Amino acid sequence: MNGANRLNKEQSPQSEESIVSDDVKHNHAEHVHTTDTSIHPHVHSQESLRKIVNRLSRIEGHVRGIKTMVQQSSPCPDVLLQIAAVRGALDKVARIVLDEHLTECIARASKEGNIEAEIEQLKAALDRFLP
Repeated sequence: MNGANRLNKEQSPQSEESIVSDDVKHNHAEHVHTTDTSIHPHVHSQESLRKIVNRLSRIEGHVRGIKTMVQQSSPCPDVLLQIAAVRGALDKVARIVLDEHLTECIARASKEGNIEAEIEQLKAALDRFLP
């Protein structure tokens, strides 16, 4: 079996439908994000964190598979197709993180009265993230 077929079967990213249908439980874990402008707690569900980490682990495996394809001199179009799949999977993870930030962190900042600082941090992050 060549590398491209192996990756398609073993490492294919989840469909967008499975991302949208994922339920988030209300078991929360707190972690602190530090930036140049503030320190604030972020409380996210354990389920949400688990799903993000699992997706990133699959992406990591997929990238290792692409590395193997390159080392085995797989056809360039096959390698490019797999790179596109990884890009798409990373974009989906970014959407999950952004959605989580908007629904949890921005909403909390609004209730606590420090929404302006939180929005400025989000804008700065998006400036670095978006092309």
